[in-house]
Amino acid sequence: MTDIENPSVEGAAVGDKPTHSGFVALIGATNAGKSTLLNRLVGAKVSIVSHKVQTTRAIVRGIAIHDRAQIVFMDTPGIFKPRRRLDRAMVTSAWGGAKDADLILLLIDSERGLRGDAEAILEGLKEVHQPKILVLNKIDRVRHEDLLNLAAKANETIAFEQTFMVSATTGSGCDDLMDFLAKRLPEGPWYYPEDQISDLPMRQLAAEITREKLFLRLHQELPYSSHVETESWEERKDGSVRIEQVIYVERDSQKKIVLGKGGDAIKSISTASRKEISEILEQPVHLFLFVKVRENWGDDPERFREMGLEFPKN
Repeated sequence: MTDIENPSVEGAAVGDKPTHSGFVALIGATNAGKSTLLNRLVGAKVSIVSHKVQTTRAIVRGIAIHDRAQIVFMDTPGIFKPRRRLDRAMVTSAWGGAKDADLILLLIDSERGLRGDAEAILEGLKEVHQPKILVLNKIDRVRHEDLLNLAAKANETIAFEQTFMVSATTGSGCDDLMDFLAKRLPEGPWYYPEDQISDLPMRQLAAEITREKLFLRLHQELPYSSHVETESWEERKDGSVRIEQVIYVERDSQKKIVLGKGGDAIKSISTASRKEISEILEQPVHLFLFVKVRENWGDDPERFREMGLEFPKN
């Protein structure tokens, strides 16, 4: 993975034919499957996935090449009714990503339908002027008749250009979606090198992978308010990488949960994270995890900057 934070315009054509490029925002309610779909469309893991709600906290860009088009997907945080400062920052980031995109993909969990947050997002999209595409996810779990009714109801509220029915898990319908996007995006040069699949720096991706393993291991036990930062990254002469990361929690009781009895939880998290980071880097990794208590870290502007979020003033 190339470690570039800002896009740089590449060549304007593939062969003698013009190229297409653009930014596509993936928005939806929490746990609609945005990160799973992003990873499926890019063909590699660029966004972490867990059953815990609001796993994605900042916009993650995944870059896919399809035919002669470079499609830059923007995986936004799930949109929900915010209660805390961090919630507000995430929702603001999601709507900001939608307004900055060339196209908006609204992803709806077909099982949940338009209940709750999905209905509120539909109403919010009325104020956003970018072209909109409806994507119904998890279609393998819902009757076809119910899918048609859901699509019809959503299209009554918003004038979607197109509706797609997909399964991010199996890949069903994803090729049709990619074909459409490749043709729908405007002609123009590619923003990133051809072999780049994300704009997320490796230090940050490594921290996100550890946060994913943290949630997967302690899904029911660990509160949402935990955060991981990569504090040091040392390329060693033997070709390995030495990485130190800190897991921030808000209370001593949460620290005990992360450590686990006899340190079993932290060892399990470290092993799983080290394995995946090593596979991505294609080199040996020595990962050292530390757990620190930082009360009310969710009110610390520095932590928000680390996550790529704007700090809400109130």
